Amino acid sequence: MPTVALLGTGIMGAAMGRNLLRSGLQVRAWNRTRAKADALEADGATVTGSPAEAADGADVVITMLNDGPGVLAAMSGAVPGLRAGQVWAQMSTVGLLALEPLAGFAAEHGLIFVDAPVQGTRQPAEQGELLVLAAGPEDARAALAPVFEAVGKKTMWLGDDGAAGNATRLKLAAVNYAIALTGIIGESLALTEALGLDPALFGEVVTGGPLDNVYLQAKMQAILSGDFTPSFAVRNAEKDTRLIAEAAAVAGVRVDMTEGVGERFRRALALGHGDDDMAAAYFAGFTPDGPVTPGGRSGR
Repeated sequence: MPTVALLGTGIMGAAMGRNLLRSGLQVRAWNRTRAKADALEADGATVTGSPAEAADGADVVITMLNDGPGVLAAMSGAVPGLRAGQVWAQMSTVGLLALEPLAGFAAEHGLIFVDAPVQGTRQPAEQGELLVLAAGPEDARAALAPVFEAVGKKTMWLGDDGAAGNATRLKLAAVNYAIALTGIIGESLALTEALGLDPALFGEVVTGGPLDNVYLQAKMQAILSGDFTPSFAVRNAEKDTRLIAEAAAVAGVRVDMTEGVGERFRRALALGHGDDDMAAAYFAGFTPDGPVTPGGRSGR
């Protein structure tokens, strides 16, 4: 079983780390805010004081950080512990433009680079049921098999060139759907309320019909109950809207809905909801004099 260096133990990274440990893998964890890594110590992880200490002796390095610059900074800090031939699974969502410098860093240090973002949020991460989208050399797959099996229910291999970014391309398309759907759920509930009706009535209309789905129910329940415990935070979702728009512009495709939801996320950020679940984009639907939300919190 490979030893894994886990760089990044936020909501997703911590959940993945626990599943790696439950599967019998040795985990060496690092996070910029050490307290988040310390939480894994009770589960059996070795918490380290630097990325280099985590990477030293590891067979596989996983990066699960917020963005491309954060990943590059962590890996630059890991240099003293890196060795040629180590497998690097870059599992963060960083966008296409950030991949080139990361792949260049891997080549410079002799690392086997695998582009491997995950599809899923907090609950599937905790349950080990993420979908791993992966692109990278064949000779990395044996080392990564127990790693990906521990954190995910399925791995989709999308080619043998991680630097080309096929996994990131598919991740951006998939998260585009989730983000747009989240935006329209919040918008529809806000519109129902603003028109003078109980927003729960919207749920009665769609539940059990062809427009119903598990994701709709989860986000609708979060809004109606006022429980915005983050599965995927507003600030991270807003970042992803920019990555999607960036990739779409290069490809010559318009993503009007996602760009619109990005604006809603930015308004929600300005209202102080950055660390809430992205369903809190609901608050962005009201004008400054808008109504009080179903959860009892003002959209102002």
